[in-house]
Amino acid sequence: MASSLTTFTDEARIALDTLSGRATGLFSPSLRLGVTGLSRAGKTVFISAFVHNLIHGGRLPLFEAQKSGRIARAFLEQQPDDAVPRFQYEDHIAALVNDRAWPDSTRAISELRLTIEYESASGWSRMFSSGKLSVDIVDYPGEWLLDLPLLGKSFADFSREAFEMAVLPVREDLSPAWRALSAEIDPNADADEMTARRLAESFAAYLKACKLDERALSTLPPGRFLMPGDLEGSPALTFAPLAGLGDKRPRPGSLHAMMDRRYEAYKTHVVKPFFREHITRLDRQIVLIDAMQALNAGPGAMADLERAVTEILSCFRPGRGSFLTDLFSRRIDRILVAATKADHLHHESHDRLQAIVRRLADRAVARANFTGADVDVVAMAAVRATREGTVKQGRETLPVIIGTPIAGEKINGETFDGKTETAIFPGDLPENIDAVFDISGPDHKQDAVDPAIRFVRFRPPKLERTAEGVTLSLPHIRLDRALQFLIGDHLA
Repeated sequence: MASSLTTFTDEARIALDTLSGRATGLFSPSLRLGVTGLSRAGKTVFISAFVHNLIHGGRLPLFEAQKSGRIARAFLEQQPDDAVPRFQYEDHIAALVNDRAWPDSTRAISELRLTIEYESASGWSRMFSSGKLSVDIVDYPGEWLLDLPLLGKSFADFSREAFEMAVLPVREDLSPAWRALSAEIDPNADADEMTARRLAESFAAYLKACKLDERALSTLPPGRFLMPGDLEGSPALTFAPLAGLGDKRPRPGSLHAMMDRRYEAYKTHVVKPFFREHITRLDRQIVLIDAMQALNAGPGAMADLERAVTEILSCFRPGRGSFLTDLFSRRIDRILVAATKADHLHHESHDRLQAIVRRLADRAVARANFTGADVDVVAMAAVRATREGTVKQGRETLPVIIGTPIAGEKINGETFDGKTETAIFPGDLPENIDAVFDISGPDHKQDAVDPAIRFVRFRPPKLERTAEGVTLSLPHIRLDRALQFLIGDHLA
């Protein structure tokens, strides 16, 4: 799909941009790492923990360069793209460490440069390498990435697919208001701004309902309808799918023609620049997913998450080039699909969570016809909010997780105040992961996991201090494994 998203002119501009970046990189090696995921998957937390652990020498036993003592220091530098907002690392760390509050979610694209000074493990490499790598971390909402397939679809295609999705069992009860309003409107009627606005608002309300925790759906384009930013209220966001279009060309001056034009404007002025200026410049990518929320919502949500990951993978440019082709075109050669919030489960269920994500990723790779890049999966927590323990219940000893639930969280009628630490038995993920993806049952909205499983949101941990009063780095689960896969080979 990625090859159909650009024109010859786009490719020429991409080649010039890449050549310029490569020329600079001859003297200052850099790696562009894309970080994406759907809302509440933990992108901001991942980046903050990534940087904090490297700067402060965190406990990273599976990150070889750190384990072997070859990293001299890591520090922040000015990012290379002055027109892109800076990722506010300091603010996010203050929220995590000082306030024990999760930082605000990603609402737009941002960037941060972390430079690592290291000693190569190879004597030969030490002769020719500067021992310095700049990692340009590009943070962007996954909802924006899911817009990229629109570039290959007409307004009629987009409309037809939107209505087909809206009547799926997992969505049908969320879309009747928008579908009823659409049924009342004649696409061939004269264009009317208030009609367009009512349709757009009703369609956006349906998308927002799909995104709520109870349903936890993922495939919800257009992404800016959920995160409009400075486009809110603009004509480029005041459109909606129309029913019964067929293949007819819109009558000039009709509502159909207005919607078609605005849809094309959205692709031209919003979607295509995002792809050309950011996605085509990436070297590595991590896709964070909140599989726990989808598991809670049932097989329909898991199927929708798989659909979203498929579309995300289909938008990347995978592969490994030669020295010559790399001068003009960047390719993503490694992608990590990471299930976050593994700290909400006891470690005995981590392998099952990872197996679920492996199944999801493998099926998405096959469906996207994705080849040329290494794809790996991991169950992780960039910041570990819980610790493990055991409690006696009669003759049984139950494995529990211990942490401070966020104020307002509820279990069995008890509402937590955000200050009291508690031990929770989260339950176990199913051994048979086929049930997680089975949407053939009589009620697709039934939970795919044991209803006794409790996924509770916890506050960030209180950081430990050494005897000398030094605050230790943020605890994690398998962040080191993620770092090794994403950047370890560049520090060899």
